[in-house]
Amino acid sequence: MQKIAVLTSGGDAPGMNAAVRAAVRRAAYHGIQMYGVYHGYEGLMYGDIQEMTLGSVGDIIHRGGTILYSARSEEFKTEVGQQKAVDQLNRRGIEGLIVIGGDGSFRGAQKMSEKGVRTIGIPGTIDNDIPCTDFTIGFDTALNTVVEAIDKIRDTATSHERTYIIEVMGRDAGDIALWAGLAAGAESILIPEAENDIEDIVERLESGHRRGKKHTIIIVAEGVGSANYYADEIKRLTGLETRVTVLGHIQRGGSPTAFDRMLASRMGAAAVDLLIEGKRDRMVGIRNNVIVDVDFQEALSQKHQLDLSIYQLARTLSI
Repeated sequence: MQKIAVLTSGGDAPGMNAAVRAAVRRAAYHGIQMYGVYHGYEGLMYGDIQEMTLGSVGDIIHRGGTILYSARSEEFKTEVGQQKAVDQLNRRGIEGLIVIGGDGSFRGAQKMSEKGVRTIGIPGTIDNDIPCTDFTIGFDTALNTVVEAIDKIRDTATSHERTYIIEVMGRDAGDIALWAGLAAGAESILIPEAENDIEDIVERLESGHRRGKKHTIIIVAEGVGSANYYADEIKRLTGLETRVTVLGHIQRGGSPTAFDRMLASRMGAAAVDLLIEGKRDRMVGIRNNVIVDVDFQEALSQKHQLDLSIYQLARTLSI
């Protein structure tokens, strides 16, 4: 193994830069040339590839986003596009590829592996929705961003004695909503993995008001529907005045937390080590604070499982 490339793909996540830094420096430690692929698979197809040195990744461990940029590519989903990407690597003598991203990025990585490129994936997504790993890079930072926002909104909710409905990211996974809701003491949490009964939400809200509670925080994962819909329904059923906040892309940005920097550094270095060992078609993960690697097919064939015991805990603590 003499040359390795690294790219970031899909939605950006805080900590991606830390993973890139770790991969580049681990490779340099072993005397391996590292190349950065800019603009994801799109850049890979069209040769937007540059050699990276120790200086290339200086002062980036604390930066959010990705210095390699990210882009979605319909062309790469085709056989012709994938072969273009393989040809670009072969032309430069690059033997291994590290892909940092989510499940869509991993499916692309799997295609590259099928075409003979040794490929290793690193899970980087704020949704924490990748199977076979306890955490993905970026989740902890997004979680803390959401909790901080909820804390600030609660101040206003308390001052004006109102119900606030806060919509967070999570189209298919409710991890952000659930963890943030529990950490911030939300009265109701709506996630794709659990039944969301508007009557139950109203009953919990009215129960709180009967005992003198003047404000309520409800967290909605975007995958269960619009926060505005639930706001309208609550007002229709109770007459209570509601306010909606959609946090949006603020959840993706910002300097990564210490946890995400540590996680990204461990995973980035592990990806290089796996390539040196001759492994391919693998994803790096973390389980019980131990770095592991699993076959792409194993990871992609499973469905992310949210710990519903946390959901039940949140319900019992928010009575």
